[in-house]
Amino acid sequence: MKKVIVTGGSGFIGTNLVNFLIRRKFFVINIDKLTYSSNNYNDKIRNKLNYKFFKLDINNKKKLYSLIKKYKPKAIFNLAAETHVDRSIDGPKPFINTNINGTFNLLECLRELKREIDVKLIHISTDEVYGDIKNNLRSDENKNYEPSSPYSASKAAADHLVNSYIRTYKINAVISNCCNNFGPYQFPEKLIPKMIANIIKNKNLPIYAKGKNSREWIHVDDHCRALFTLYLKGKNGENYNVGSGKNLTNIDLVKKILKVFKKMKHKIGNRAKIKFVKDRPGHDFRYALNSKKIRLKLKWSPKINFDEGLEKTVAWYLKNKFFLNKISRKKYGGRLGLNL
Repeated sequence: MKKVIVTGGSGFIGTNLVNFLIRRKFFVINIDKLTYSSNNYNDKIRNKLNYKFFKLDINNKKKLYSLIKKYKPKAIFNLAAETHVDRSIDGPKPFINTNINGTFNLLECLRELKREIDVKLIHISTDEVYGDIKNNLRSDENKNYEPSSPYSASKAAADHLVNSYIRTYKINAVISNCCNNFGPYQFPEKLIPKMIANIIKNKNLPIYAKGKNSREWIHVDDHCRALFTLYLKGKNGENYNVGSGKNLTNIDLVKKILKVFKKMKHKIGNRAKIKFVKDRPGHDFRYALNSKKIRLKLKWSPKINFDEGLEKTVAWYLKNKFFLNKISRKKYGGRLGLNL
């Protein structure tokens, strides 16, 4: 049974990726320090024979090194990251510590173990490293990095570190730059689960500025398939954009979510109405990816239609209200990104 390590495997994408890999009979070692957004809800995998969990910060190099050396994984999927832009505005330091220093520690482990272990690193990044994209244009892998927030800057720095270790130390690695994900197990400070949670709890639906900011959306299951494809076929030293080509403005997205609730005949309370709020500092207007490279060279493409995926996502949160109820309102309920 092939062994793989997933760092940040208790986060949103990590949880879905761990489940994906277990279904494919991989032995999965999940390394996660269990921050505020980590997820203990997926308890059904805990007793799987092909699953191990270690509560560990990837900045603990000594323990990280020993785990990699012990299990000798065929692949490491690096999802350990702080990801919420508003939190990075309030306090950038955790983003520097995890996204940059943590990636550095992981790379150092791989450098030191290079002669002992043949492992492939799949480093998961973001479309936000490319910065604001003008209408009708899409970022390909050759576009310059122009990050706007402490979050995206920390991810850009990590990408540069990975590329430097590939070139200088011949580490076997690929980088994935993906658009916005949605699906089950997502912490409700991100837009889609926040709107779903607020509708369920009959609270207002806050949208920055006038809701015209545009994002590209992909279902997390399609992203997991892309990451698995990069493990199998991604070329060492290459970056791959992972996107659906489906862009929506924030206002149109929230309207779609409301329509899904109506379609499901779920009662929408009188407080669950769109409310425009002050924009966050440095807010990029539009992200959009050109994903032709992974589609043409690796034969991957998204399979989940956005509207169908959104309906399934809403249905999952309605069925799993405990997931929302167990999260403290202090951790996600208040407005972030205004402490300038």
